[in-house]
Amino acid sequence: MKRKIITTADGSKTIQIEDWNEQYHSIHGAIQEAQHVFINAGLQHYYHSLNKECYTEPVEVSILEIGFGTGLNAFLTLLEAQKLNIIVDYVGVEAYPISVEEINQLNYVELVSSENQCVFDKLHNVSWEEEHEISSNFKLKKRQQFFSDIEDVNQFDLIYFDAFGARVQPELWTKAIFKIMYNALKPNGVLVTYAAIGEVKRSMKALGFKVERLQGPPGKRHMLRATK
Repeated sequence: MKRKIITTADGSKTIQIEDWNEQYHSIHGAIQEAQHVFINAGLQHYYHSLNKECYTEPVEVSILEIGFGTGLNAFLTLLEAQKLNIIVDYVGVEAYPISVEEINQLNYVELVSSENQCVFDKLHNVSWEEEHEISSNFKLKKRQQFFSDIEDVNQFDLIYFDAFGARVQPELWTKAIFKIMYNALKPNGVLVTYAAIGEVKRSMKALGFKVERLQGPPGKRHMLRATK
């Protein structure tokens, strides 16, 4: 399928799949969406929900990203973890990794943290299927697999569910997929996603999630946060 790099409303780039008229990130702002959904409603929420007075060492958080894609969510998470003094064990699942040519056209470092170009490059340059230390507080393992093949059980504190939309890939938004997500989370683990589809919300509740409908990022009315 034909792909091209486009500029979103906040000036940040994303990849568009022209045949689907679908983007890796919101056309209303790639960085704004990632920050709102995955960092603010996800990582920050989980961190602040902990009883941090009980911790004498940095908090450790294990994260599963469904759709590693451009690496934007991982990059923003690494930067936020440094601010919050969190140690992150990050697993990014992606069936179809993007190309080096596409990576080189993205401008997230320029807009977010220009001194961290080497860090962003390292996220993409490290090998797949192996764990790597990206920084002193961030480990990354990229797994090339289909989401339906995930078999982790009680492994993650937080899931970033950033699959392509149900309009173009409805098979990624089924009860069966969210059962896999439920199994992968630890008790009290949290899943966040940009979507707020009624059917998805009902499936999550049927599986045992506590589901919240939150204000969405620019261009979307709502998003979902689900707690195991």
